[in-house]
Amino acid sequence: MTIGSSYNYPAHVAKNARKKRSPHTPWAGRFPNPPDLCFDYRALVEQENGIAKATDPHHRICIIGAGVTGLTAARELHRCGFTRITLIEQSTRIGGRHLTVPGSRNSEASHTPFEMGAMRMPFFNRADESPTEGRSLMAYYAKAFDLAFTDFANPGSQFVTSTGIYLREGSMGGAETPQMLIWKNDDGNTAPPGEELRAVHAKWKAFADRMTRHVAQVYGSPEWEVMWAAIVEKYHDVSFRDLVSMPVLNAWTETAPGDFGGMGMNARESATFYAIGIGDGSWGAFYDVCSLYPLRTAIFGFSSQLQLIQGRVDANGDPLTDCPHLKSKAVFDSTGLRFDQPRYLGLAALNECLLFLKPAETEKSLYERCLERPKGLLTDSSVTKIRKLGNQQTRVYYNWKHSQPEHAQEHYEDFDSVILTLPSWLIETRIKLENFTPQMLPFETIHAYKTAHWETSCKVFAPLKKSFLSGNSKIPQAIVTDSFIHDVYTYRYNDKYSYDCILLSYTWEDDATKLATFSDKELVTRCADELDRILLKSTNIQQRISPYIGLEQAVVQRWITDKNALGCAKLYRPGAYYDAVSLMKYNRDFAHVSGLYLSGESFSVDAGWTEPCFRGAVDAVIHICNKTAATFNGGFSMADYPHYAVAT
Repeated sequence: MTIGSSYNYPAHVAKNARKKRSPHTPWAGRFPNPPDLCFDYRALVEQENGIAKATDPHHRICIIGAGVTGLTAARELHRCGFTRITLIEQSTRIGGRHLTVPGSRNSEASHTPFEMGAMRMPFFNRADESPTEGRSLMAYYAKAFDLAFTDFANPGSQFVTSTGIYLREGSMGGAETPQMLIWKNDDGNTAPPGEELRAVHAKWKAFADRMTRHVAQVYGSPEWEVMWAAIVEKYHDVSFRDLVSMPVLNAWTETAPGDFGGMGMNARESATFYAIGIGDGSWGAFYDVCSLYPLRTAIFGFSSQLQLIQGRVDANGDPLTDCPHLKSKAVFDSTGLRFDQPRYLGLAALNECLLFLKPAETEKSLYERCLERPKGLLTDSSVTKIRKLGNQQTRVYYNWKHSQPEHAQEHYEDFDSVILTLPSWLIETRIKLENFTPQMLPFETIHAYKTAHWETSCKVFAPLKKSFLSGNSKIPQAIVTDSFIHDVYTYRYNDKYSYDCILLSYTWEDDATKLATFSDKELVTRCADELDRILLKSTNIQQRISPYIGLEQAVVQRWITDKNALGCAKLYRPGAYYDAVSLMKYNRDFAHVSGLYLSGESFSVDAGWTEPCFRGAVDAVIHICNKTAATFNGGFSMADYPHYAVAT
């Protein structure tokens, strides 16, 4: 996601936001953090012994999906003392949309890992503290697992030497010949170049800063829920496109706490904002979604001080020596099927740590515990049906050896609780839900996840010669365009890899869909040719970038056609916000009856980020602990857990 990727104001204004929790809300969240369910999940999870102590450790729990949501839920249940956890994964790797393609150090062509899925992590830390001190689950796990990270090289940020902006075939800026505007933002506060871009930037910043300032002062207080409900009521049926052109509100008033007006852009300014935001990448993929999505993303810290996860590695980029199974030639699930062994590189290391690292409170890692049972960890197993039984248990049917149709076998197991973490389009198209009454699974819930919008996304990564970042002085480090390639990123982990990497094209929605007809090889060639064309046409550049790129080693990922995802991130249209919130409410309202827990990004309102996956996983654990009368730690009770608010 690029929306607001250079907007660090939330982290800075947070320094002056409220510091102490109210005695009436001891578990309240701290700004910046997501606006719905203002709750400090980190405070609950980081306690010694975790969330709770199980009083019914033999409660049988099935977790469908071994992405970050499923792995987090499994690890935290394991910490609580639950011993009969089954994790079912359709693919032959863990991690889901955390997909790191490593460059082997054992060959001459080793390259910086490619992050084909999620790649830049918000820790929700304030500007005066380190990322791992942020009040977020990402910050907690990064610290607990000793993950190495660095500031992400976002376009328009101080973490790139320069950003090139090419719009309207180089005519923006008014030069007589086509030129690429060059944005140098060494201090993080320099506005983009050119009168038109500065005007757009100023209108966005005036709106966003005003809203952030007021939100930061109320967030976490007893008045916060009222203010957020007022914001939702004002903007839930407004598209982002309409918000951009909505008239400016010059003064916020307490009598209308949810009204911050709009940005007041004219048609030309809106077109610029659509194409390249404020220089940090296209925001057009979000123009026709509910305006609450970009608002919550930019205002509440998702876009502040983003980090690139390098892995569980030392200063040289080598995995730490105590990483379990690092030297294993192979790892196997409970049935003896082989799946991808851990490398502890890039963002994938987060998922590997969740599975393979032993928590302090347990004798064994989650992986070791799973292997104690014949069906504790199942890979290459596709769930086909979930049936509610008359004895209140839930039967889960799955095809074992899913990737080998000629050898596939149908099996089933019965469970007391089932956590469903899959993208909702997979649920609708691959899994039958049987015998769940409307009191267990209301039609409104089914409708909400069936009609959710999943956006397309396409990434084209390739190795990049070291000489580009070390010696090139003409071509900008990051480039944003209104061409079909849209956004170009280049970055380096360290000097140990033979090559750095280039994200040659990063697109979403219509911009990704229009690339669907090309083969991967054709797409790589077209992207390189188009970038060369732009650079040669820019009279202030006139230099090809393709000689720096290892095009033959390029990797393409199209999330909409990935059979284990069917989309990059879940969004919602104007007027559909309350449907999305109703999915987050499901666990509290119905799961104790149905035994089915909906968890992860599919059932959140924060598309494309890892934090809602963590939060959804912990939410499911909280409700399973409550259902089984587990003893919560730290004096927490369900009375401390706030309710999601929906329209009545």
